[in-house]
Amino acid sequence: MTTNEETLNPPDKSGESAESGGKPPEAQDATQAAQALAAERDQLRDQLLRTAADFDNYRKRTRREIEEAKQRGKDDAVKELLPVFDNLKRALEAAQHAQSISSLVEGVDAVLNLFRDTADRMGITPVKSIGERFDPAVHEAIQQQETDEHPPGTILAEVVPGYMVGQRLLRAAMVVVARKPSAKTADAEAPQAANTNDVSRGNDAAEGSSNGHNA
Repeated sequence: MTTNEETLNPPDKSGESAESGGKPPEAQDATQAAQALAAERDQLRDQLLRTAADFDNYRKRTRREIEEAKQRGKDDAVKELLPVFDNLKRALEAAQHAQSISSLVEGVDAVLNLFRDTADRMGITPVKSIGERFDPAVHEAIQQQETDEHPPGTILAEVVPGYMVGQRLLRAAMVVVARKPSAKTADAEAPQAANTNDVSRGNDAAEGSSNGHNA
């Protein structure tokens, strides 16, 4: 009897369909997956925004620390040089009442020695120039001078000294560099040398003739 009633009146599943929204299971799975992806997207976006903000703060902090380090370096350098300026000022004041130039020279020389000592403590060393081979890494040629007395490329004079800080170039030395005389210069010097030799031979001949007459 019960079986016949179930056959004639099958169970009502409309409630289950209403509860599921009328969507098949596959659609429900897709919706849940989309929601999970959206949540993951939002989480990743938040992480990215936080990372970008942290990096921006790091960049600003690093820039500030670099500027502060530079300023501290400048302050330390100025502190080292202040005694040099003080002594130079004293030397100028003493020069106004100096009785002789020698006392002024001694005062300026003392200031220069103090500057050299200060430069040594700061790791500043002069660039070697005169007599050295020209090195474009530490020298700046402002003039070339033709000569046979020195090999081409030899530094003949230093116009402005150069300085190094450790292995780093602080200022290049401005120098005069030797170069080989040009052909025109050599041709111009040849007649002068010949004339000099002729004059010398003439003088020797005149001296010999004078000595003969005296005999």
